[in-house]
Amino acid sequence: MLFLNSLSPRAIHAPPSGIVELVDYARGRDGLIPLWVGEGDLPTPDFVSKAASDALLAGETFYTWQAGIPTLREAIARYYARHFNASLKPDNCFVTGSGMQAIQLAIQAVSSPGDEMVYLSPAWPNFAAAAEIAGVRPVGVELSFEQGEWFCDLGRVEAAITPATRSLFINSPSNPTGWTASPDDLRALLELARRHGLWIVADEIYARYYYAGQRAPSFLDVMEADDRILFVNSFSKNWSMTGWRVGWIVAPAELGTVFENLIQYSTSGVPQFLQQGAVVALDAGDDFVQANVDKATRNRDLFCDALLATNRVETLKPAGAIYAFLKIDSIPDSRAAAFDIVDQTGVGLAPGTAFGGGGTPFLRACFLRDPGHVAQAAERLAQYIARR
Repeated sequence: MLFLNSLSPRAIHAPPSGIVELVDYARGRDGLIPLWVGEGDLPTPDFVSKAASDALLAGETFYTWQAGIPTLREAIARYYARHFNASLKPDNCFVTGSGMQAIQLAIQAVSSPGDEMVYLSPAWPNFAAAAEIAGVRPVGVELSFEQGEWFCDLGRVEAAITPATRSLFINSPSNPTGWTASPDDLRALLELARRHGLWIVADEIYARYYYAGQRAPSFLDVMEADDRILFVNSFSKNWSMTGWRVGWIVAPAELGTVFENLIQYSTSGVPQFLQQGAVVALDAGDDFVQANVDKATRNRDLFCDALLATNRVETLKPAGAIYAFLKIDSIPDSRAAAFDIVDQTGVGLAPGTAFGGGGTPFLRACFLRDPGHVAQAAERLAQYIARR
């Protein structure tokens, strides 16, 4: 305690991850089927890795553009034109050291210490933690859960807004619930933000993992040029690049100097050879992304059907993202259950207690994995449920 007590309270009170706690407990066990973290089991495709490797061997190891190399910013703009029918310019695109850093910088840009950020819960815990470390108070608004489906109650969102609120953080499709905002939801949230003079931080990282169309509805579909929206995204899920730690922000071009400075004083830019791989992922990776989405679609059906057949699980197949969020009867405390399940079955699930308000009775499973492993995990869990 000699050193600890002299640190910043924000650092001391940075919350531990309830997901990492379980991963550290059971990592590396024989026969483990790890469905606890949000990634697939495929490595980065060779054509992406080769581009980065070639750039590394060619000596692209020097300081580089803070906002991202021009070719990657151009590729991000092309990606949005292709999949979102959005007319972005490279000056709207800023490359970050992961989606997590994109979230941190977006929160820092629109909030000051003492401000509040309203977000929808249950939610990936890093949203709220990033706000707290920045001195911003995260205010969770619980999604409604009825007959296995999740809904956003706009009245609850508006009731949570105070004079200290500066932003709404909207993750759609949602990690962990799979809730996906409809165009009407997005219009209503945008109108609410306009009325109260708020920024929206839109996390649409799972937009391609949408099971009723080519991609999920986006704020890009409903916004006007003068709306205050920052988009945060990542290469992690679509292109199997979780370990690369490369992401991006889409923002009004006039904020360019702000984001360049925030990047400069945090990481001073993303390694150029990694960015060369990211360019190829965007420009040549559509087939790979579609294969990932197809696999997620099959596994979603396989996993959810098997557990719903027990008649002990309350959930519907998620509309988006790569997770089943399961409410199993007779399990009131998902943290204790997650430890017991990994001990008894060898299946690693993330406890709903890690995801904030409304998540306590749930368990999250990532189904973007080998179908055989997903089927085996579902069978083990069904047997576990039958024994309770």
